[in-house]
Amino acid sequence: MTTMTTLGSRRVDASVLVARTKPRSSFRDTWVQTMAMAWRALKKMVRKPEQFVDVIIQPLLFTAMFAFIFGGAVSGSVSDYLPVLIPGILAQTALTVCMATGVQLREDMDKGVFDRFKSLPIARIAPLAGPMIADLIRYGIASVLTLVTGLLIGYRPGGGVLGCVGGVLLTVVAGWSLAWIFTWLGTRARSAQSVQGISMMIMFPLTFLSNAFVPAETLPGWLQAFVKVNPVSHVVSAVRDLFNDGTVTAEVGWAVAGCAVVVAVFAPLAVRSYSRKM
Repeated sequence: MTTMTTLGSRRVDASVLVARTKPRSSFRDTWVQTMAMAWRALKKMVRKPEQFVDVIIQPLLFTAMFAFIFGGAVSGSVSDYLPVLIPGILAQTALTVCMATGVQLREDMDKGVFDRFKSLPIARIAPLAGPMIADLIRYGIASVLTLVTGLLIGYRPGGGVLGCVGGVLLTVVAGWSLAWIFTWLGTRARSAQSVQGISMMIMFPLTFLSNAFVPAETLPGWLQAFVKVNPVSHVVSAVRDLFNDGTVTAEVGWAVAGCAVVVAVFAPLAVRSYSRKM
């Protein structure tokens, strides 16, 4: 039964009055709340070091394995393949790491952790954006380890230190933006297992149907058309330009623009879906 109250000469639904009296978080408050959630996620990482398995083991394993298995077949030698491979491994690692964001979010929601947040006067985006800010550390560790592994097996980037720093930063930004897709999936799926399954179906086509591991010119014509519009291909090409040449090309601009579009589309969708479940 709806409770009514008199306000002046009008009858107003009491629930409307309650909604109107709820404080809205300012930008500063939202930032403070988001950083508090990021600190919570960091403490969770420290207590569960197994979250760093994909960050530490995968870059080392995939870089060495792909280099020595496919280097001779694709480029004639391992050293010639590394300028092609390292940016591709960076993109694959970023996708794998950001995929875990949606899985962990769904696990927290299934455990009832987010039920506690709905009683707090905090911005709806804070519980979503906080863990993603903490994940920036994971993206950075994975990217640096991939580059270091490449250097140890003979990779010599022509872009120098600045080019490598720019490539790593671009990879981190790309991973953070793509994580919003998996965050949205985490708020929509019914279980963590379903999030992981759907994420794998997204990750593998985006990674392997790109120019990450082989030149696009060697692929069939119909597949080249998909590779050219694949956002991962733009990120890989941009990182190659930064690593190998140290130049900021149009591919870098396309990659940054693509990241901005992904955030603009999926961040509101994730917050809206999360708010509905609250």
